[in-house]
Amino acid sequence: QVLLAESGGGSVQPGGSLKLSCAASGFGTEYCMAWFRQIPGKEREGVATTSPSGGRAKYADSVKGRFGISRDVPNNVLYLEMNNLKPEDTAMYYCASDYTYRTCRLRPDDYAVWGQGTRVTVSS
Repeated sequence: QVLLAESGGGSVQPGGSLKLSCAASGFGTEYCMAWFRQIPGKEREGVATTSPSGGRAKYADSVKGRFGISRDVPNNVLYLEMNNLKPEDTAMYYCASDYTYRTCRLRPDDYAVWGQGTRVTVSS
């Protein structure tokens, strides 16, 4: 069974930090993986994506310099370290896995396997 399970969400004050984890099972590490976020009434937004090896990453402009995506390949775990959090980062965060070999992109349609999401709230 293919499964992605996120954890690590929570509530923090502006300027705080959180680290999200996504444990993958049922498939290998040969595809791009990514983090997306979504707030009610808005489209899902790509946050960061990483190559199968974890050596290449892309970020949305809104999180560059504040967020870091990484990948523990042997254990098949994806991370998102979020620093200097802002209220506008409040959203449900999802991890996702691509299903074919291609350049990693922040397009939701590229990803076929999704986790259930973990909520991040940034508020004073």
